[in-house]
Amino acid sequence: MTVDEALAHARARCLERIDAQLLLAHTTGRSRAWLLAHGENLLDGDQAAQLVALVRRRADGEPLAYLVGEKEFHGLALEVDARVLVPRPDTELLVDWAIELLRGELTGRPQPRVLDLGTGSGAIALALKRACPAIEMHAVDASAPALAVAQRNAERLGLDVHFAHGSWWQATQPGMRFDLAVANPPYIAAGDVHLAALRHEPAQALTPGPSGMEALQTIVGAARPHLAEGTWLLLEHGFDQAAAVAGLLANHGFDAVATRHDLAGHARCTGGRV
Repeated sequence: MTVDEALAHARARCLERIDAQLLLAHTTGRSRAWLLAHGENLLDGDQAAQLVALVRRRADGEPLAYLVGEKEFHGLALEVDARVLVPRPDTELLVDWAIELLRGELTGRPQPRVLDLGTGSGAIALALKRACPAIEMHAVDASAPALAVAQRNAERLGLDVHFAHGSWWQATQPGMRFDLAVANPPYIAAGDVHLAALRHEPAQALTPGPSGMEALQTIVGAARPHLAEGTWLLLEHGFDQAAAVAGLLANHGFDAVATRHDLAGHARCTGGRV
């Protein structure tokens, strides 16, 4: 099988051209540019067999990031696998909002203590720590396997984050207050038709229950004792949940409640200030 034949094999199984190229680059250890310039080169037997297996898995809907073991997020190359949700570009909006606050409204605090609730691969926490090195970054997750992925990413990237195992605020130390908290919790309603396309990713990171609001309600409902005065809680949510999340924040005493929209114009993140 040549490089061109390998790409044709992938395309014949309805893979996107970019996916086919990235899988072949991963299999051969060559750049996409090299592959495009050397279409006549032969793969060895192991490479051909590996590619065929990866193409089959991708055609079955397995995320490309799991197959190549890596996903770029906010300029960081993160290792990911089936223990964690694949970081989405939409979540960079949450990170950008948090950075804006840390470099603006919260800049007077000498070492802001920041918390990432439900860290998964560590994407949000690591992006914040890299952008704002002076912060004291904490991250929690109820999944021990997910925390192992996050810790490995932190070690590999040389970023100092304090990780803890547990459910939402319960994983934090008693009496500890944070200057900023962020979360991208599960928010898809159980039974939502979109879950079928996400079947390879961890269900607990996608859906919290029948309504999709359960995790958001838990986080907001228990937030106030853990947040210092004048600080923010920022939450990612579904495109149709902004009003409900804003109402939750207002009902629990948050002010300056605001919603940010993604590039497609969908309401993506809502936050409020203590």
